[in-house]
Amino acid sequence: MGEVSIAAALCGLLAGSAVETNHHFDVNWERRHIEVDCETATHVIEVGLDEKPDSRDSIHQALLAAYLTDLQKIPAVILIDRDGKEGKYELEMRRVTGLLGMAYASCSDKWIETWKARGAMRIVPDTMNDLPDGAWPAGLCDLSEIVGPDPVVPAFLTPALPADDVTSVVGVSAPLDTAAD
Repeated sequence: MGEVSIAAALCGLLAGSAVETNHHFDVNWERRHIEVDCETATHVIEVGLDEKPDSRDSIHQALLAAYLTDLQKIPAVILIDRDGKEGKYELEMRRVTGLLGMAYASCSDKWIETWKARGAMRIVPDTMNDLPDGAWPAGLCDLSEIVGPDPVVPAFLTPALPADDVTSVVGVSAPLDTAAD
């Protein structure tokens, strides 16, 4: 499963999200764009793969996408864990996003594939996300910094986003177990 299909599966877990949306900007009299891996009503989310140095650009792209939305959306990064351990780039991403006050998550590719395969067995209203409940799934794909009760919002966005808009990122179909680390 490649980065684009994993991003599509992850976006499917979040209600009202879109995959590979474009944000345009002008430079040197030319129209350019960036593609956001996953975009919700309140977030621009970039997805990267572990053990790939180019995953570092996920931070840049998420920040640029937030800027291109006039700072109306919260930047977030999700790294896909394909080997079951925190490697060099995952460690870098976790530390740098923390330093910047950005939301960061790491999700197991096997967990995403399993959750996607079982999707037909679940009925989820359009306004709710399809995130699981419990410590086991949260340990394999903890998205609480993005969709939890207290989402991580960079300090430079805090004045622009009213508190009630930030906490209503997407409806959670089941409470997340944020105590599982």
